[in-house]
Amino acid sequence: MSTNPDITRHLEENRLAGVVTHNGLAYLAGQVADDATLDTEGQTADILRQIDALLADLGTDKTRILSVQIFLTDINEIGNMNKAWDVWLDKGHKPARATVEAKLADPEWRVEITAIAALR
Repeated sequence: MSTNPDITRHLEENRLAGVVTHNGLAYLAGQVADDATLDTEGQTADILRQIDALLADLGTDKTRILSVQIFLTDINEIGNMNKAWDVWLDKGHKPARATVEAKLADPEWRVEITAIAALR
């Protein structure tokens, strides 16, 4: 973890930080499934589980998510992605959301999600 006076970088890797916190906000890097063999719904559920864990490590939770960006390799899979999303979503705390079709870094990944959440 590296720290500037008002910026903290968590889970640093070669090219990125997994999470950056600043001014009471957590910026999550794009999350992909641990198991790329899963279908779109399964990958989405896996990613949302990871997001829950990252937020818990920061002392916050999904009800504090302000915004998400969802990247699908095939926009026709939005219904399958939404199946996992709808199960996970706290209906009283819906974030702003954008969903787009995009090529991802690994062709086995079907979904990537990034988020911004308020810290407690």
